[in-house]
Amino acid sequence: MPKGFAFLILAQFFSGLADNAFLLLGIYFLQEQGYPAWWAPLLKMVFTLSYVVLASVVGPVADAFQKRHVMMAMNLLKLVSVVLLWTGFSPLVAFALTGFAASVYAPAKYGLLTETVPSASLVKANAFLEVSVVLSVLWGVVLGGWLMGSGSWGGGGPQNVLAWATTDWLVETQIGFGLGVICLLYVISAVLNSGMYALRSPRQSAWSWADMRWAAFWANNLKLWRDPLGGVSLRVTTLSWGVGAVLQFLVLVWAQTQAGLTLQAGAYLQGLVALGVIGGAVMAALTCRIFRARRQRVWAVVLACLMPALALTQSLWLAVPMMLAAGWAGGMLLVPMNALLQHRGLKIMPPGRSIAVQGFNENLSVLVMLGLYSLLLAWDWPLLAMMLCLSLPLWLAVLPWRRRSVKRGATRGSSLS
Repeated sequence: MPKGFAFLILAQFFSGLADNAFLLLGIYFLQEQGYPAWWAPLLKMVFTLSYVVLASVVGPVADAFQKRHVMMAMNLLKLVSVVLLWTGFSPLVAFALTGFAASVYAPAKYGLLTETVPSASLVKANAFLEVSVVLSVLWGVVLGGWLMGSGSWGGGGPQNVLAWATTDWLVETQIGFGLGVICLLYVISAVLNSGMYALRSPRQSAWSWADMRWAAFWANNLKLWRDPLGGVSLRVTTLSWGVGAVLQFLVLVWAQTQAGLTLQAGAYLQGLVALGVIGGAVMAALTCRIFRARRQRVWAVVLACLMPALALTQSLWLAVPMMLAAGWAGGMLLVPMNALLQHRGLKIMPPGRSIAVQGFNENLSVLVMLGLYSLLLAWDWPLLAMMLCLSLPLWLAVLPWRRRSVKRGATRGSSLS
């Protein structure tokens, strides 16, 4: 890996750690301040909407400046959103701002990856980044849970260290110490972003308002979808991201309905899936090469078969290896597909724009799949039926390629360069 790559990984970890802990603290804040229960999913929704609504903007912004500077600025903007929540602004405004910062941060982060890592090493680099992302989710949940019980400023314990910062213009809350820790994590990530000076000269595009129009973005979107290799990888990652988002909730449903576990215990089972993702990502880095990335689509079939099989399982001891295997399949599938998509995107357009296209499609898929999942819940579908229905997109991601490969033959097997 290039010199300075560790700064990128560490900055991503601390930023992701803060994002996930902040979401949990935000949900706690809503309950504490007496907001209706239906506000909690709105936090996730306004966060995710930025990736879709602002897709035409975030790519050109990431390409117009040095990407390490963009990442640093977005971490500081996330810090501002925490302060806004703490000072009494609407939680939806605060999380919409966090979502905007994250949606700009993503193309800058992955664009920097494509600019600094050779194509042959993109799978390995993506594995490092994927492990960093998953670990930030795992430890973010742990940190968020711990910070919920850390008490308010002025109580006993570590919160007294920063009690001097309390002023009358802050909302009185039991998670004041936790919000302060989140701010500190964003500062650490921003400092790490500034340390990526050793990376080679970034690729920048001239600033143009015309590039931010939806017509320009849609042209880039179609261009990547129509590319023989880019379209395959974009289809797989888009559908897999949507299914993965719903799978998090289905694991909780299985834990409570099939195994009789509590919600907290179900959250630990989600951790098993995440551990499987780490294992699959590491194995993909060791065994997969970018020119063979399309062969990894077989793991989508494995995941599609595991979902309904889990619904038929009532034994926790059988479910544990199945959840680990589901995570493993996800890691083996997404790491090579991400690498292939980034490589093709870099060949076709500036990196920030290609990552913005990827983020738009993947997060739109998440919103659609979550909406479908909500409808199935409202219609009282059983768990097995929901698992079967939501495994269909994985089959859709894999099945069409065989027919098209017969038609195009050597064209589809052309060089990646």
